[in-house]
Amino acid sequence: MGRKVNRSHPLVLEDVAITGTAAEGKALARVDDKVLFVAYGAPGDVADIEVYRSKSSYMEGRILRLKKASELRREPFCGHFGLCGGCKWQHLAYEAQLEQKQRQVRDQLERIGKIALPEPLPILGSPQTTGYRNKIEYTFSPTRWLDAAEMASDTAFGPAERAGLGFHLPGKFDKVLDIRRCHLQADPSNDIRLYLKEAALRSGLPFYNVRSGEGVWRNVILRCNEKGEFMLTVVLKTVPLETVQPVFDALLQRFPAIVSLHYCFNDKPNDSIADQDVKLYAGRPYLLYRMPRYGETVPVAERTPAASAYADAQCLSFRIGPKSFFQTNGQQAERLYRIVGDFAALTGSELLYDLYTGTGTIGLYLAERARKVVGVEYVEEAVADARLNAADNGIAHATFFAGDMAKVFTDGWIEAQGRPDVVVTDPPREGMHEKVVEQLLKIAPPRIVYVSCNAATQARDLQRMDGGYRVVKWQAVDMFPHTYHVENVVLLQRR
Repeated sequence: MGRKVNRSHPLVLEDVAITGTAAEGKALARVDDKVLFVAYGAPGDVADIEVYRSKSSYMEGRILRLKKASELRREPFCGHFGLCGGCKWQHLAYEAQLEQKQRQVRDQLERIGKIALPEPLPILGSPQTTGYRNKIEYTFSPTRWLDAAEMASDTAFGPAERAGLGFHLPGKFDKVLDIRRCHLQADPSNDIRLYLKEAALRSGLPFYNVRSGEGVWRNVILRCNEKGEFMLTVVLKTVPLETVQPVFDALLQRFPAIVSLHYCFNDKPNDSIADQDVKLYAGRPYLLYRMPRYGETVPVAERTPAASAYADAQCLSFRIGPKSFFQTNGQQAERLYRIVGDFAALTGSELLYDLYTGTGTIGLYLAERARKVVGVEYVEEAVADARLNAADNGIAHATFFAGDMAKVFTDGWIEAQGRPDVVVTDPPREGMHEKVVEQLLKIAPPRIVYVSCNAATQARDLQRMDGGYRVVKWQAVDMFPHTYHVENVVLLQRR
């Protein structure tokens, strides 16, 4: 039987039952054998849906009227919910988020990978669901996004009122939502951002306009560690340094928690600073993040500045530079690495390859259980940090190489390093290069632990490797509460 359509508005579907979640955090319903994706819906909702896109096989819509609220719904805690797009699942109970993520990973592994899977280990939830990020990036804009009430008002907004420092709206590269309070990073993160915005306005230098390419203040990246120390990297269009020094000095004086302040002049159209020169203005050139060693358990309360410091002997320390990759949920990263270690099952005699190693975190975390660790990473600055991290922690049997994985991971290189007994691979969202997969099949290590932030590309790679490896265990890990993103760890055993 067809769904009732409100004839006063041909694109409104009445009494739609939402049954699940789908890609990009949208909810899912089926109407007349067609898939309907609904923004900010929850499984169990019954709602009238306004359809704004209709294709032959699917539709997209938004809730016009909520007739019956799902039992899974919760009141969003952020005043920017619905606009920002950063935490799209705030309206779902956390337990429901975990259930949906587990289902999402399984669906992608089965549907894309088409491989035999054992039953999963239970998804590992995050102990912190707010204030968990150790890295966050904001964008300056001279013309912030105005909400509906502001657009309808007769208020005349001057340059200061229109200026914003916040997040890009989803799908709008040139629209920035000015953020009053973000719940993703611990205090004083919000105070630092708000003060920087006001100080930048007082400087008289304009905020960068992405369309015209004019303006000075572009971006700011805030990193913090478990002790509450902050590193700031301020990105600007090139100006004489003395014109921005008063802002930098004011920040340092106002916030003692800022122990490292960098700046970068970027005159390119895009915001990436991976290929730019980042300079230290004041403080340390890096941020230190400490993590309990594999097998150690340190109570969270003992990691705070207010409590007694936990013993250095129990911990590894990692230098994090302005360009370093480090898991943004540090506390959960420790638990993720513990799972990797359990899957790897090292005995102390193995040669371990750590592919896409970043700053060497996984390889160094597991080094005490391995005979030798060899890591490879594309970003040269991250490799430099990895080498320093090894030295800082007294780990002499870890070696790190910089270069494109597909070009480094050759027969000659492997012959020089030795054939690995265990491989850990943690590629970016696009997954492993096809040549890397081919090489892994060729050298055939007994065990591969595959860590992924994108189950779809992981499933593709697992399918490519299915002839040589079978999936023994897998476990999803929630690194990003209130979002649809999820990490997944898979243990592959040679057939």
